[in-house]
Amino acid sequence: MALTDTAIRKAQAGDKPAKLFDERGLYLIVAPSGGKWWRLKYRIEGKEKLLSLGTYPDTTLGKAREKRDEARRLIAEGIDPSAHRQATKAARAEENSFEAVAREWHTKFSPKWTEKHAERILRRLERDVFPWIGKRPIQNVNAPELLTAMRRVEARGAIETAHRALRDVGQVFRYAVATGRAERDPSSDLRGALPPVVSKHHAAITDPKEVGRLLRDIALYEGSFITKSALKLAPLTFVRPGELRFAQWREFDLSGKEWRIPAERMKMRVQHIVPLSRQAVAVLRELRALTGESSEYLFPSVRTWERPMSDMTVNAALRRLGYGKDEMTGHGFRSMASTILNEQGWHADAIERQLAHSERNKVRGAYNYAEHLPERRKMMQAWADYLESLENGSTTSAKRSSTAPAH
Repeated sequence: MALTDTAIRKAQAGDKPAKLFDERGLYLIVAPSGGKWWRLKYRIEGKEKLLSLGTYPDTTLGKAREKRDEARRLIAEGIDPSAHRQATKAARAEENSFEAVAREWHTKFSPKWTEKHAERILRRLERDVFPWIGKRPIQNVNAPELLTAMRRVEARGAIETAHRALRDVGQVFRYAVATGRAERDPSSDLRGALPPVVSKHHAAITDPKEVGRLLRDIALYEGSFITKSALKLAPLTFVRPGELRFAQWREFDLSGKEWRIPAERMKMRVQHIVPLSRQAVAVLRELRALTGESSEYLFPSVRTWERPMSDMTVNAALRRLGYGKDEMTGHGFRSMASTILNEQGWHADAIERQLAHSERNKVRGAYNYAEHLPERRKMMQAWADYLESLENGSTTSAKRSSTAPAH
C-alpha cells in the first residue's frame, strides 16, 4: 500500500529504526532519534543496492517519488543511479575547480589586457597556483592552503611574483563570488602574510653632465642604424621600451608632429599622444628612408622585417656603449625625463600624462589621453632642445617659460 503524508507525519520513533514502504522500492526509515530518511532499494547487474534520496520533510513524499522515478529510468537504461550521481558530482566539482574558474576569468577579461600581460598572468597561474590548488573546488580553498602555495613561490626568492600571484588569485576569487561559485575571497585574509617587496628602480642617468655624455656616445654608436635610431628616439619620447620597439609607421603624423599609440598597445589600454619635437621628426624622417617602405615597424628585427626588434636590443646596445645594467637601461630614459623635468618646474600633471602613468580615477583616465596637450607640446620641444644642448656640452635648462599656461 502506498504511503501518504498523513502516515509519514504520524510515524513515531521507536527503539529501533522502522521502515515505511511506498512503492517500486521507495521507503522511509524512521530512526530512534526521530529523523526520517528516504531510501530506494534497487537491483542492477544482479546486485542489490540502496540509494539515499534525502530527508523528510525537506524532501516531500512527492519529491521522493520524482527522484525514485528518475533513478529507475536510469536503471532501465543500464545506468547505476548511484554511480551516475557520483560522476555528476565529480563533473560539477571539476567545473567549479579553482583552475576551471580561473581559466574562465582569464578568458573573459584578457581581451582587455595587452597580449604580454595576459600571457604573464596565465603563466604565473599555471606555474605557481594550479599545481597546488587547481583541482580543488574553489569554494573549499581556504587561506592556510593558499598561503602554503604562496610560500612555495617565496621560498625560491620570488617575493614580487608571490605578491602578484596572490593578487591574481584574489581577482579569481572575487569573480567566483560574483558568479555564485564561492562565498568569499580568502586571499584578503593574507594581508601582511608575505614579506614586503623591496622596490627596484630601473637604472637611469639623471645627472645633466652624464646625460650629455650618454647622448654623445649614442651619436657615435657604430652598430645597426635601426638600433641607433631607437637609441636616439628613446630619450626624445621617453615612452616605455615595448611601446617604442612595437612602433608602427601608420601611427605617425610627421607633418603634424604627433605619434598616436593605439589603446591596445598601451599598458593602461588608453590611446596615448606623443608630441614630436623637431629633433624627433628629423630622426624619424631619416629612419623612414630605410624602413618606411619595407616594414610596418620603425625598428624591425635583423632576422625578419615582419617582426619588431628584440626586447633586448636597446639594452644590449647600451652595454656595447659601456653602460652597465646598474647604470642605464632602456626604461631608464623615462626616469631620466621624469626626474629632470620635475626638477625644472614643468607641471607635474603634464609630466605624468606624458609618461602615460595610470590615472587613479579610472573613469576620468579613459577620457583624458589628450589632457595638458598644449603644455606637453611645449615641454617636449623644450626637452629636446635641452637634450641637444647637453649633447653639445651646454647645461642650459629646459624650464617652463613664464608665459606657458598653468593647468
